[in-house]
Amino acid sequence: MQDVYEQIHELEGIPGLSKHEQFVQGIINAINSKLLSRGDSLPSVNNLIGELGFARETIAKGYKELVERGIVASQNRKGFFVSSDDTGQQLKVALLLFAFDTFQETFYKTFRAHLGENIQLDVFFHHNNIEVFESIVASIKGRYGMYVVAPIPHPKTAEILRGLPVDKFLMIDRYEPLHTDCSYIVQEFGESSYRAFTALTATIKQFDEMIFYYRPSTDTPIEILKAFKRFIKDHKINGVIKTEYVPGTVAKGKVYYTINNTELWAILKDCVEKKMTLGKDVGILSHNDDVVKEIICNGITTYSTDFKLMAEKAALFVLNREKIQEVLSTVLIRRKSL
Repeated sequence: MQDVYEQIHELEGIPGLSKHEQFVQGIINAINSKLLSRGDSLPSVNNLIGELGFARETIAKGYKELVERGIVASQNRKGFFVSSDDTGQQLKVALLLFAFDTFQETFYKTFRAHLGENIQLDVFFHHNNIEVFESIVASIKGRYGMYVVAPIPHPKTAEILRGLPVDKFLMIDRYEPLHTDCSYIVQEFGESSYRAFTALTATIKQFDEMIFYYRPSTDTPIEILKAFKRFIKDHKINGVIKTEYVPGTVAKGKVYYTINNTELWAILKDCVEKKMTLGKDVGILSHNDDVVKEIICNGITTYSTDFKLMAEKAALFVLNREKIQEVLSTVLIRRKSL
């Protein structure tokens, strides 16, 4: 029984976590960690009071919840025992994303659909702010059965995330080294960007200049900036890096590349107002595909990973708890804009 007590003790000191929640989640963690199996006896109320120091009503309330959820049962003379090791039917999952952009919305909807109805999914957003990120991770630690996180590239990230149990943690979207053997389903930014640019070389050279809008303070991966610099040098492209698009400045003979969708819409609006033909007067390249980019202005050329596939694989990890370490491929999708 000592292992069961340790699972409950591990949740001590987590801000905002009540003793009732600590007890319930500790039992669930013990089952998920295979320390308890179906049919195994659980500590008596008196033993738990002596070991944990919890009030009798707290233990009774916790066991009642576990019984109502079908995870624990009780019998005369046998006491409480594990009646089901399928805790996924009531699994609580924390999903921590950058923001609710279109491609992250695609991930969320697919992830939610593939988890099924019996799993509780709570969504949090850190907006690439390390203080917000740290605060959210601290607030969710110990409260959930699984943690799916899109990390921030920051020196503090590894330390923050190491507080989450590695067997219940999945890194998505962007890979950040944690010095631990965790599961991840991510995309790659540097080489994939360089390959996409290179595949478009002949078309880009038909224009006078290629402008890349890069905002250092946003979540735009620096690997893409390095890939762009390498590309324009290797292929002798007249390339320019600017921090933001100024509305009304779109000009013929330019290729515009942006990751920010708000910026993309502003460029397209100006192209329409100035009656410029995409792919002829100006070229436009965007990162991260979605259905809007497929149909707007006869199609915007993008290169993107498959966020639906990422979400499907993430849901499978949550449901099966089988370790995964995968970097998804990135595909160039050529349309009328370039």
